[in-house]
Amino acid sequence: MMWLIGLMGAGVAGLIALGVLLEFKPGLAQAGVPAWARRGAAVNLLLTALTFAGVLWLGMENALAAEAVQGAREVSVGLGLALIGIALPTGLAAISAAIALGSVGSAALAVLAEKPELFGRTLVYLGLAEGIAIYGLVMSILMLGKI
Repeated sequence: MMWLIGLMGAGVAGLIALGVLLEFKPGLAQAGVPAWARRGAAVNLLLTALTFAGVLWLGMENALAAEAVQGAREVSVGLGLALIGIALPTGLAAISAAIALGSVGSAALAVLAEKPELFGRTLVYLGLAEGIAIYGLVMSILMLGKI
């Protein structure tokens, strides 16, 4: 199992190395990414995905949590998958809120540079974008109450 995790780490490190190479040599990206870099990225992505699936498949039997207190119940595969399903709304809502805040925040700064009197209006837009993450958190809390 540890060799699979090491293999997945190597795949991620390869993708990071390609990103660093393209960051420090922008001429490569502008002239078209070389064929060896595209093949290497595809192999690294495939390697990472396959090892991730292997870790999940091999680790299903070891998915029991250690007992923290006396009388705690075991975490079965079904309960573990339910907990992952509960965590997904919060994670995805946080990611989408970050994307929304990035574009709304940059647009708000551009507007404030020209018309500072629109500060209150831009603050409302930023709050609406931040609300997306709060909705995901509330959904996760409501679903936690069901198990």
